[in-house]
Amino acid sequence: MDINVIMQYVTYGLALLGGLAFLVSIVVQVIKELPGLAKIPTCIVALVASLILCPATLVVLCAYFKIVITWYYVFASFLAAFIVYLVSTGGWEKIKEIWDRTKYNKSEGE
Repeated sequence: MDINVIMQYVTYGLALLGGLAFLVSIVVQVIKELPGLAKIPTCIVALVASLILCPATLVVLCAYFKIVITWYYVFASFLAAFIVYLVSTGGWEKIKEIWDRTKYNKSEGE
């Protein structure tokens, strides 16, 4: 296998992980204030959303590319779900931390 092909697959994989992390973040932000989910910690909602979206994405991609789903694809999608969960929750926390440190405080300006 050529290094260019390997780099292309790695790029596709990272783009897919980033896209899924973005999707999980959006879904969590939308559904976390629902009445039944308001008392559940956001990180658990993100984990469940990730564990649902990653295998669903696998099924959609395998159907689109006409690939037979095997057990190790499903296993890899669950492993990827944890990576997506870590990226999606850590990303929002870092952005919030940066925003809180740099946000203009009205009491300082008065």
